[in-house]
Amino acid sequence: MPSLKDHLEYHPYPEHSILQTWLNSSNGLTRSILMGMKPGQERVPKCDILNPPLWEFGHLTWFHEFWVQRRGQVSAPSLLSNADYLFNSSEIAHDDRWLINIPPLDALLDYNARVMDQTHQLLSGAIDAETAYFIQLSIFHQDMHNEAFAYMWQTLGYAMPFEPFTWIDPEIKASSEYIDFPDSALQVGSDRGNGFLFDNEKWLYEIPLPAFSISAQAVSNAEYLECIESSTNQADALPLVAPSHWKKEHGVWYQRYFSEWFPLCESEPVRHISYTDAERYCDWRGVRLPNEHELTLLMRQAPSRWIHSQLWEWTSSTFLPFSGFTPDPYKDYSEPWFDGSYRVLKGWSMFTPDRLRRPAFRNFYKPQRSDHFCGFRTCLL
Repeated sequence: MPSLKDHLEYHPYPEHSILQTWLNSSNGLTRSILMGMKPGQERVPKCDILNPPLWEFGHLTWFHEFWVQRRGQVSAPSLLSNADYLFNSSEIAHDDRWLINIPPLDALLDYNARVMDQTHQLLSGAIDAETAYFIQLSIFHQDMHNEAFAYMWQTLGYAMPFEPFTWIDPEIKASSEYIDFPDSALQVGSDRGNGFLFDNEKWLYEIPLPAFSISAQAVSNAEYLECIESSTNQADALPLVAPSHWKKEHGVWYQRYFSEWFPLCESEPVRHISYTDAERYCDWRGVRLPNEHELTLLMRQAPSRWIHSQLWEWTSSTFLPFSGFTPDPYKDYSEPWFDGSYRVLKGWSMFTPDRLRRPAFRNFYKPQRSDHFCGFRTCLL
């Protein structure tokens, strides 16, 4: 007998009631973000790290409809006229998203409600493995876009769009402790029969992992500030500069959190740091970034052994396919980005829901990006 398609083997899938709860929470959050915009905030400058918010809302609704109700078939009509042209991110150029006639918010809210109602109807009866896969894919895709709204609002200096799922511990004390790991064998990736996974996690295999020492905490604001203000950095022809959300007034450093400025908390993990600047910091400090396997092993340890930064953390690993990779139905999720120009991040941020927080999850961004909620920790040389 022929083997099943990979995406049909991501079982067990959650009970219908759990999928309905996830759908309500993710979509309800999206709607509250869009409905909470002040007049004019839907108009954002054309920039490669931004999207028009109404386009983003239309896109994530279209994505859900296209994969859950239409099963990826262009021949199946959308509930919204011209949606395939307007909202397919694989087809419409990024800059063109500012030029097209996007429907008004009321029309997009209606489109969204009708699409989600159809999925709730599906979940009121029996569903097959493929439907369960596409529902999960679409919910997680929407979760990612909700997080993208959060970092877009941070970039634009808007008020916080929703409460984070977790907070950075305000009582955290900076530590220079490193955790030593001996030579080991590490199971990399994900396997069948362990629930949903993304195609760039396929398939589970074992690698030798040499001994390494990794910091128990991410680099703090104080440590990063020390580098910025050091005489060696200041003497550099192109010195490392303060993050764009920092400012210094009357000798006091402040950091912006969405629309508000606060005194810099020196013990907090430094955030909004690009991979490029994280590497420059490591060079100055005489340490290195961990690779994705080292960070994965750390994240599998008991929480008492290490402290999560509540930020996505850069690794030195280029985003490339694992052994045995094959694309799933949404081919543009991973495969187009295996061009060697992206770096892997691990973990999660404050704005990532629990259902996406897995050690196996592989996030990826261009090394110059710093708009998302990202930081880094270090390894000894």
